[in-house]
Amino acid sequence: MALAEIAQRMRVAEVAAGRAEGSVTLIAVSKVQPLERVVAVLAEGHRVFGENYVQEAAAKWPDLRDRFGPVELHMIGPLQTNKAKLAVELFDAIHTLDRPSLAQKLASLAQARGTCPQLFVQVNTGEEPQKAGVLPADLAGLLRDCRAMDLAPVGLMCIPPEGEDSTPHFAMLAAMAAEHGLSGLSMGMSGDFEAAIAHGATHVRVGSAIFGARDYPVKPL
Repeated sequence: MALAEIAQRMRVAEVAAGRAEGSVTLIAVSKVQPLERVVAVLAEGHRVFGENYVQEAAAKWPDLRDRFGPVELHMIGPLQTNKAKLAVELFDAIHTLDRPSLAQKLASLAQARGTCPQLFVQVNTGEEPQKAGVLPADLAGLLRDCRAMDLAPVGLMCIPPEGEDSTPHFAMLAAMAAEHGLSGLSMGMSGDFEAAIAHGATHVRVGSAIFGARDYPVKPL
């Protein structure tokens, strides 16, 4: 599906939800995509991308930024603490803050650098044991920890359980963000981004609908 079609569907969903056109940011998820597909989307003028793997992003984006100019890059995959330093150098936003140890590392790096990427706290709304994200009951405590470290998360992120209706999870995330005074909502992917927009998403993460199906010939870095 073409980038232009996704953008048009987003505009329609914004209007249907009574929101301003252009108020939702489209993150083109380029993880494990052939370079020529990423270049094609860059050539269309899109400049907001998402990656899941720090090492893949480090191998790809410095050269692409040299070629195409500034690109807003979002980390949307689980972040290992030992890769946080490289992540804060590469990414403009990190959507997967989910534990105190990572918050502490990011706070230390932010203090040393004097800057910090935008931070979203990932919430495991489905309470799935195999999935990253803070449990809903523990969100308030993690946010207190972050603020005590002078970190200022701007929003929340979720990945609803596969095969379930996403809308209750979107509604839950929106309610939690409102309760904690957070304006950002990173939610919605290729199959449900319009529902996410209806529930207040500020960022949607769309990959295969833009780039085509992914092929995983080897285990990603």
